[in-house]
Amino acid sequence: MTASFNLLIDGRLVAGADHFDVINPANEQVIARCPKADVAQLEAAVAAAKAAFPAWSARTQDERAALVDTIADRLLARADEFARLLTSEQGKPLDQAHNEIMGTVFTLKGFAQMRVTDKVLTDEAGHQVFEHRTPLGVCAAITPWNFPLILLANKLGPCLVTGNTMVAKPAPTTPLTTLRLGEILADVLPAGVANIICDQNELGPLLSSHPDIAKVGFTGSTATGKKVMASAAGTVKRVTLELGGNDAAIVLDDMPAKLAAQKVYQGAMTNAGQICVAVKRAYVHESIYDAFLEEIAALARDAVVGDGAEQGVTIGPVQNRMQFDKVSVLLADAARTGTVLAGGAPLDRPGYFIPPTIVADLDENAPLVREEQFGPVLPVLKFSDIDDVITRANDSDYGLGGTVWGKDTDRAIAVARRINTGTVWVNQHLAIEADIPFRGVKQSGLGSELGEAGLLEYTQAHIVNAVPL
Repeated sequence: MTASFNLLIDGRLVAGADHFDVINPANEQVIARCPKADVAQLEAAVAAAKAAFPAWSARTQDERAALVDTIADRLLARADEFARLLTSEQGKPLDQAHNEIMGTVFTLKGFAQMRVTDKVLTDEAGHQVFEHRTPLGVCAAITPWNFPLILLANKLGPCLVTGNTMVAKPAPTTPLTTLRLGEILADVLPAGVANIICDQNELGPLLSSHPDIAKVGFTGSTATGKKVMASAAGTVKRVTLELGGNDAAIVLDDMPAKLAAQKVYQGAMTNAGQICVAVKRAYVHESIYDAFLEEIAALARDAVVGDGAEQGVTIGPVQNRMQFDKVSVLLADAARTGTVLAGGAPLDRPGYFIPPTIVADLDENAPLVREEQFGPVLPVLKFSDIDDVITRANDSDYGLGGTVWGKDTDRAIAVARRINTGTVWVNQHLAIEADIPFRGVKQSGLGSELGEAGLLEYTQAHIVNAVPL
């Protein structure tokens, strides 16, 4: 790939102080040189966002939202280009990359339709009390490598609509689509309203502790989220953390085994399992357990593993060497202590390829069951009692998402109500929409993204309490 990429600082596309290589995870070849910002460029980006804030926040919500909508339209017009670039840097199959681009468009457009309004608390005999919402100022967005564009949109949309400005920093292994989006932002937005810098993880602490940044929106691992939270504490800045998960799927006894296997497989293996709310462990009722294992193992064996740019591929590579090594260790441990029914070992060829792997007969305390694997490896466990499986599903430091599957929807909903996670889906998975809040509990996060709740995360509640003289 010979295309060039630039940082976005104060409305200008500029070279970095240095560069670093971006690798295609399907072949381990360099696809681009990414501009690398230094501390001076970070400071310039923050200063530009701070300078742009007064004029941007003074615009009406309708004016700001119209520009967010324009960004979405510009991205839509280049959807195929962005999808190909996303596959080359992230690894996901092209159809899944296209879905991410379209999801980014819909998310931006969804936020462009939202508005912050005053909330009247008292209006009696001249006594007026209302809650007014004001923008925070400069916000930082630190985004991960599994869904680099849509997870930026979750932050960029509400940030801009509510009158804030932004400095965004993508993950160093998937910066290219974000930088390409910067070209659109430079053309649509006033200078300084949105800025994009790239690094190799050196600048994150400076962003999250910067005195001129009012809020950090972070999506990534729980371990890194704790560091962001600690770094932000010095200035008591607002934080939204969307962190890891160890999401359980519970398959009830009235669920057809074949259909359940299809649904759980898709929930576990999309994007090679690299989704914060992917199915990470499946609990299946003993009455359909064996049939479920047979069906889901067959699906895993039939998967086409390869370069996401090639037609017919259903599972791409793990995105980077560090994650590949982590999943490989979990896989080796599971192979020693459990029964591997499909997959079982990394592929011996260039690229970070791990085939879809199904593991049975693991102990509840096995690392693959207790930890977030973030890869295409699924442990399947048996249960017989509803109370017991709910206890097992909830026995985790994480609490991001989960699913319950059953023909009796009311019964499945009753189970879902008892699962201690921010979201529980019933008979569906990954139903994430711009107007529905998404949040984690326990060590899976803090605050909300999406929906009105996500919009309000980028505002400060301000009470006006007036009485007549």
